[in-house]
Amino acid sequence: MIKFNKKAILGAIFLSLTLTGCNEILDEQPRSIYTVEYFNTEDGVKQGVTSLYRHLRLLYGNGYFMSNCVNGTDESTWAQSADGNFKELDMSGNGNINANTFPTSMIWGSVFPYINTANGIIEKGPNFGVSEAIVSEARFFRAFDYFLLVQTYGGVPLDLGSGDLAFNVSAVTVSKRNTVPEVYTKAIFPDLVKAVTNLPSAPRVTGGVTKNVARLFLAKAYLTYGWWLQNPNNIPTYPDVARTDPDGHNAQWYFQKAYDTAIEGISNPGSYALQPTFYDVNVGANDRNNECMLYADHTQASAYYNESDPVGYGSGWSPDNFAAWMHTWNYTALRSSSSATSWSSVSSVQRAATQPLGRPWTRMCPTIGVIKNTFADKTLDSRYDGTFVTKYRGNWDKAGVKNAELYNANNLPIKPNDVVLSFLDDDSQTPTYPSGAGQNGVGAGTLPNRADWVIAPNGISRIVYPGLWKIGTYRTDDPNGLGYPNAGLTRPFSVAKFSEFYFIAAEAAVKGATGSMSARDLINVIRARAGKWRWNNNGNVAKIQDNSAAMMAATPATITIDYILAERSREYYGELYRWYDLVRTQKWGEYAATYQIGDVNYGNHTPKTYTRNIQPFHYLRPIPQGQLDAMSMTTEEKAKYQNPGY
Repeated sequence: MIKFNKKAILGAIFLSLTLTGCNEILDEQPRSIYTVEYFNTEDGVKQGVTSLYRHLRLLYGNGYFMSNCVNGTDESTWAQSADGNFKELDMSGNGNINANTFPTSMIWGSVFPYINTANGIIEKGPNFGVSEAIVSEARFFRAFDYFLLVQTYGGVPLDLGSGDLAFNVSAVTVSKRNTVPEVYTKAIFPDLVKAVTNLPSAPRVTGGVTKNVARLFLAKAYLTYGWWLQNPNNIPTYPDVARTDPDGHNAQWYFQKAYDTAIEGISNPGSYALQPTFYDVNVGANDRNNECMLYADHTQASAYYNESDPVGYGSGWSPDNFAAWMHTWNYTALRSSSSATSWSSVSSVQRAATQPLGRPWTRMCPTIGVIKNTFADKTLDSRYDGTFVTKYRGNWDKAGVKNAELYNANNLPIKPNDVVLSFLDDDSQTPTYPSGAGQNGVGAGTLPNRADWVIAPNGISRIVYPGLWKIGTYRTDDPNGLGYPNAGLTRPFSVAKFSEFYFIAAEAAVKGATGSMSARDLINVIRARAGKWRWNNNGNVAKIQDNSAAMMAATPATITIDYILAERSREYYGELYRWYDLVRTQKWGEYAATYQIGDVNYGNHTPKTYTRNIQPFHYLRPIPQGQLDAMSMTTEEKAKYQNPGY
């Protein structure tokens, strides 16, 4: 298990920021060492702004942060090759979350230096004539980081050693946590309101933040704080404080603010818009489309900008984008035969730098409930096809195997690009499964007269399961071969999407907010888009079909929080939203208490039911042990600093 081995001394100055990979954000010349003295210059302040974009890569695209955000929810559980970084987060009998659990420490360990950098930009920028528009980029990121912190840990320090929200230049080893209302009303809301006012409507540089990016997070912060004030399931907070707003507003006021702000974002889109189909949002060839408002950027064109070797083996560590590996099972174990009369094993699906394939790690997998229930509609709704890999196609010809045909299930012939393995849409047919791995190497079954090996939804397991297509590998630099499937992904990882305005407004409407669009109206915008197909991803064929009317007609007349959460899962599965969605709505314990999945060995096709130990105190992650160890405080003071229950 990876341990957090760097002491996070709260308020430590950011002395050694390596400014790599920001040429698409700002044109400043990179520096290897970022000192306090350099920060006292106009150039230094602007380079500090550049660094704030870079820091997104420390979390978004990191597979361990993905575990923190998705594993242990109704969406995901640990897979066959998982270690403690995944099993502890699952809380189902293989360890529990504690102060040493690495993925839960990642936000704390990553964002405080950048908060201090933002403090410096806000404090010093005006002295050098830096425009408020650029300073407001720092305001946005400071609020962004504090919003991550308060959702994850509860109240957190605003004073890093020189006063609340002040730039600190001296390392300190003591700390005091502010309350949740203080973090929202002193930091998050004021910064985002100023950012909305002063940021441009269109990004000043590729991927830059704008009014509407700030507006999206302001709406979401209003919504989240409204839930916190209401506290419908009596979830504890820490530091303990009355659930009252220092400005005298109630939860309903914040729900209305969330609604109004989200509607304003929809009505004033700036340079953003919904893509015409769900496929268009996520296909690699359309990366950086105008639905993606903020992303942790990567590129195959420059190893310097990408901060990793784009052709070798990725490190499995930030700033690499490697999240897709986590949900990729070892499909390369699939076998076909070179002979029709006797079984002569051939590896028919090789690693390739294409969106359905990539590098297998087998650390996380979808639960059976995701496949059968969340994505129950696989016919009208395009999002199942646009999320998962359900058909694995032969590519042995690109690996040097000369056979024009191989023989697969039922000894039937297949050619390159034919389907070797299919995950069935439902359990209406019962495959005949082998004992163990079988000839095909992965324990897949057969159906009469089909050349593809098959696995039904009830037959998925921790070792064989549909892959995650939507965030998978996409490369264009070796189109005639297998490419470079083992490098960190050279795609941007999305942090915010324009579509979320509709979900935020709909959720606020369910909580009582009123306005020009009802919750059903808002959700139906997303569902109508989900019904439009232009490509059948797993069929690898064009599919021009518009099911939007049927999708909207199927939407319930009365929208509930449960319905919104189901729609959010269909829209954002695997994109680091789920734990935060369930914590915000206080539904985690209800939704994720049990799940079903097959076991860890090939041939395990019998679902098992697992129970998770989710307690109310788990709705806050523990303060990292590295932070506690680094502080010069008594044992009693450190115990009071830690969230209760850990």
